[in-house]
Amino acid sequence: MKNQRTRRLVLAALFAALTCVATATLSIPSPLGGYFNLGDTVILLGAFLLGPIYGALAGGIGAALADLLLGFVIYAPATLVIKALTALTACMIFRAFRRKTILGASIGAVAGELVMATGYFLYEWILYGIGGSVENLLMVNLPQAGINAVAALLLYIVLEKSHAAEKLVGGVKAHDR
Repeated sequence: MKNQRTRRLVLAALFAALTCVATATLSIPSPLGGYFNLGDTVILLGAFLLGPIYGALAGGIGAALADLLLGFVIYAPATLVIKALTALTACMIFRAFRRKTILGASIGAVAGELVMATGYFLYEWILYGIGGSVENLLMVNLPQAGINAVAALLLYIVLEKSHAAEKLVGGVKAHDR
């Protein structure tokens, strides 16, 4: 039991670091604030592989660190919460499907990304008003959501088909995560 908990903690730290790197290095700034990035691909994979708690912590912390590193300090607190909720939502829906892992992963990824887009829409509404919030939603967050959901799903399918996901999380099958 302790070994499994340590393994998940280490994997959560790894996924937080990968999220930070994917977010910070694969980013395109938006003229409205924020930036387009591929970090959600890692966040969704972490949610599916690590479970709700470790996945949410890894996603929220990794993405918030990227905001801090890129100078988007005003976004970091919101990002911590929004990305954690993104992972939590994706994981809980994924888990609800049990053995239908690809269908569950698909619906979970879309739902998680809708949480992300909605969260930033509301936060940016406070920052920029409704006009800026709608523009960022349409020009950055929804396209980012779609690309990340598809990329995460494709990577997840490869990991599951190759049984690499089971090896990564210590033999725990997808429907047991």
